[in-house]
Amino acid sequence: MQLGILDQVPMPQGTEPTDVLNDTIELAQFAEKMGYTRYWLAEHHNTNGLLSAAPEILMTRIASATELIRVGSGGVLLPQYSPLKVAEIFKTMEALFPGRVDLGVGRSPGGTERTRAALTDSRESMMGAFPRHLDELHGFMHNELPKQHEYRMVKVTPRTGSAPPVWVLGLSPRSAKLAAERGLGLTFGHFINPDKWEETLREYREHFKSGQFREPTVNVCVFVVCADTQEEAERLALTQDMWLLGIEKGDSQVHSPERLKERGLSSADIEKIRHNRRRMVVGTPEKVKASLEELSERYQTDDFLLITNIFSAEDKKRSYELIAREMLT
Repeated sequence: MQLGILDQVPMPQGTEPTDVLNDTIELAQFAEKMGYTRYWLAEHHNTNGLLSAAPEILMTRIASATELIRVGSGGVLLPQYSPLKVAEIFKTMEALFPGRVDLGVGRSPGGTERTRAALTDSRESMMGAFPRHLDELHGFMHNELPKQHEYRMVKVTPRTGSAPPVWVLGLSPRSAKLAAERGLGLTFGHFINPDKWEETLREYREHFKSGQFREPTVNVCVFVVCADTQEEAERLALTQDMWLLGIEKGDSQVHSPERLKERGLSSADIEKIRHNRRRMVVGTPEKVKASLEELSERYQTDDFLLITNIFSAEDKKRSYELIAREMLT
């Protein structure tokens, strides 16, 4: 099984951004040593606790600090940017780190409407142009824009022979079909909402046409918390449970167990946590392995990206270590 990490770079309560970013670099180095194949960075804006506003910069820093692990975006908010600019950024990274770069793109607005407007300098929403942007991104990166295209004479710099593989982050049959028709990889966000998995994966595989990927290629993102005992895993996961509750209220920092004890849980909180747990795997290394193998059967893929947003950086590192020792060694 191939395991990677998707890092949203969450900031624990009481920490400083510089320290969290340095922890991210160290975690990527550790992940490479443990046998993880990918380290992807998310993109989020206008938050108080997710430090992944510039995945391209973090990708370059991490690639410079590692040797083999693939680095990627999970993903660039393509409707908010020029396909040419995205192509040039990622072709530059491909030139610097040949064969190690993944370009994951998504259709998300990046936050509230005000945030989207600030990102685009109040440009009219381009959410509906996502299919065209995908085509232009491919055309720029591979010098294959149609002859009649108005930007046909615009060439990407640097003009390297290779380009990073493109993955579409999707949760719905619509996004899956877009990826399939263009021969792109599909990253399914089980950690966001697994409800439409069956129709989404069916749409992707039924409509797939050979392109940058020669056959349907799926990876799946899952929240995972692992510890030596089930009791300890549950204790650690509670900080992630509460983080998810906070996200809904605009608080994306990860709070300490002590802070959570002070707050307490309402019956509505408990029910929401129970509902959210279907998005994650929590347990011992043996349980995590068994659960990921079950998901592998469901999704018909052995390629997973793991997300662990718990309070302690050391506990997070230990979680990834236990999983790697159980499944990658």
